[in-house]
Amino acid sequence: MTSSSESNFKQNYQAHLQHLRLKGLRPKTIEAYSRAIRRIGEYFESEINDLSEPQLIHYFHDLLESHSWSTVKLDLYGLKFFYQHVLHKPWEHIELIKPPRAKKLPDIITREEAAQLFNATQKLSYRVFFFTLYSLGLRLGEGLRLEVGDVDAQRQRVHIRDATNSRRF
Repeated sequence: MTSSSESNFKQNYQAHLQHLRLKGLRPKTIEAYSRAIRRIGEYFESEINDLSEPQLIHYFHDLLESHSWSTVKLDLYGLKFFYQHVLHKPWEHIELIKPPRAKKLPDIITREEAAQLFNATQKLSYRVFFFTLYSLGLRLGEGLRLEVGDVDAQRQRVHIRDATNSRRF
């Protein structure tokens, strides 16, 4: 690593931070993308302006040995942002990595699936929580924000705070 490449990296890194802020990205995204560039810069000894596909494959393979797929994707997106907005180079390594597909739960579960969930839950308080979510059709965050005062047993109503469309059941 030469001092000129390190100096160039530091200048580009500062420009990267400026672009991240100017593009209005969320603070956690800024933190993740900037961490990615620091990690990549350290790996390639500050010479990241002209990385080849084999170099990137080697880097991401090594990264996957010690980090999650989420980190690998964030590093890839951070590097892509760096190339496009700081170096003004086209990003050609889009198909570089492909994380395994995660199996997602369906948006709506059947009564049988709900019964399986309730029966598989050992702790009574968790079972009541899941039953409440399912029976009221609540999102997880809405259920977590429920308080005793939100339940009106006399009128058989539940007030859902901070919900989309301020729903009442």
